Amino acid sequence: MTNTSFLTSYVNQFVETIKKAGIEDVVLCPGSRSTPLAYGFAKTKGFNFYRQIDERSAGYFALGIAKAKKNPVVLLCTSGTAAANFFPAIVEAYYARIPLLVITADRPHELREVGAPQAIDQIHMYGKHVKWSVDFPLPEAREESLAFVERHIHRAVSSSKAAPMGPVHINVPFREPLLLEMDMPSTTPQMHLADLGKLGPSEEFVKWYTHLISNTEKGLIIVGDSLATTDGFWEFAKTIQWPVLADPLSNLRSNVPADCMHLCVDQYDAILKSEIFKEVAVPEVVIRFGAQPVSKPLVKFLEAHQPETFIAVDESPLFRDSIHIVTHHIQVDASSLWMPIEEKQPSEYLKHWSKANDIATAHIKSYISEELDEGALAGILFESLSENTDLVASSSMPIRDVDTFFNKTSKDIQVYANRGTNGIDGVVSTALGIQAATKRPGFLLIGDLAFLHDINGLVVTRFNETDLTIVIMNNDGGGIFSYLPQSTETNYFEHLFGTPTGLEFSAIATMYDAQYDVVHTKEDFQTVLSKNKTKNIRIIEVRTDRKINTETHRKLWAAITEELDATWNA
Repeated sequence: MTNTSFLTSYVNQFVETIKKAGIEDVVLCPGSRSTPLAYGFAKTKGFNFYRQIDERSAGYFALGIAKAKKNPVVLLCTSGTAAANFFPAIVEAYYARIPLLVITADRPHELREVGAPQAIDQIHMYGKHVKWSVDFPLPEAREESLAFVERHIHRAVSSSKAAPMGPVHINVPFREPLLLEMDMPSTTPQMHLADLGKLGPSEEFVKWYTHLISNTEKGLIIVGDSLATTDGFWEFAKTIQWPVLADPLSNLRSNVPADCMHLCVDQYDAILKSEIFKEVAVPEVVIRFGAQPVSKPLVKFLEAHQPETFIAVDESPLFRDSIHIVTHHIQVDASSLWMPIEEKQPSEYLKHWSKANDIATAHIKSYISEELDEGALAGILFESLSENTDLVASSSMPIRDVDTFFNKTSKDIQVYANRGTNGIDGVVSTALGIQAATKRPGFLLIGDLAFLHDINGLVVTRFNETDLTIVIMNNDGGGIFSYLPQSTETNYFEHLFGTPTGLEFSAIATMYDAQYDVVHTKEDFQTVLSKNKTKNIRIIEVRTDRKINTETHRKLWAAITEELDATWNA
């Protein structure tokens, strides 16, 4: 057997095992050392194959696909700094619990640490930010080598999918020549995929848990990001009749059944700014499914009024309890605890939350119709979204505006964001990856700095069909910092934090052949949103003012607080 023949056998075994393990999507960055695997994936039927020339953007594109599908995605690059450029997306995937199969091609062992070009130390290069890392053997004409490849790929895929899901790293060295025998038939892998079971509660816990929820009136359900499914949740919530504080990333603010609308509290961030209402809202029991929500007022409320029983439900043994108030960490599949009980009647406690939410919602709707700032414009965008649509929000102000202005709805609108590390990098690529996975119309709400951070992400649109509208709130700088204490230091604030660039984005739209509009008024924005989309990518640049945004947001929160205080102070 020639070197080319056993290289081809090795690659065929590698690729076919990944396919058998249930992976459908491959994101490739061009490079020489990864040639064998690139050809191997390209010639194998059954994969969705994507190309991106920028490794940093490619990492986030793959993350977007995996986020939407909740299934590992292959992310492949050549040796050297190409692999290092995957790192930001890998860190986000690790903390956001997104499954990625990161494959880095490498120089053979004799070319490591001897000054060879494009050779860096890639062994365990992602450290503790991957769940598992392995350096594969060089291709050789031995059955044991092929068996090793097969079993370790299954181990990598299983590790990526096991709770908590996350990225794994396979480093694969290749010697030249790097070409394959393209017509060599593939062998069928022998090993079958191991099935991952779901964790369920013990009988003892179920007995205690059902007694607790059946006999508690002042109970609160909090639902954050990273749920495997929401199927069956509202049937459960309807029976216990507790308020449900639904983070927008829980995707429980959409598809809300009509008979559960009164349970869904979507304005908790605003209403928990009222000190008087907070005293009424103190719970005896809290059950949290998923990650801690975005809202800082909610965190402060829980920290100040620590409930006697706080149950955190998580498939992982990792404690997500940054304020140290959880009393029961239950490591099970969340849906295993959505067990309907005998339906209870709405309590006074629920009625308080529902009434406060209605008061805040009325202010929000009035604000959207009357104000001109980013929040009102974001609200117009959310109201315009149709059935079967995806919304991606950047970190900083966009996700906070989603939290405030995305009202509960019966429409199917899925909301996504990168909240593992809350960064603004890679957001464009993540949105494009989500749209590639779901094939539904996508909308991205993003600030000007976050958009600039990932312009290279748009390169992928030259290779793949897409359907994404990008709404850029251009306030010429970092809007989130205007809400933080550093904004009071006027001498240096703009230079260090505001960072105005003075850029506008028509030239970028032209470069990528995107449909482009710039708007300055609410009426213009509504008109543009109603237009038909004529190209794969649409960019809507919305010019806003950072100072006005800060003032009007604070005015809104003050008005809500004032009415809540008056209502519960009467």
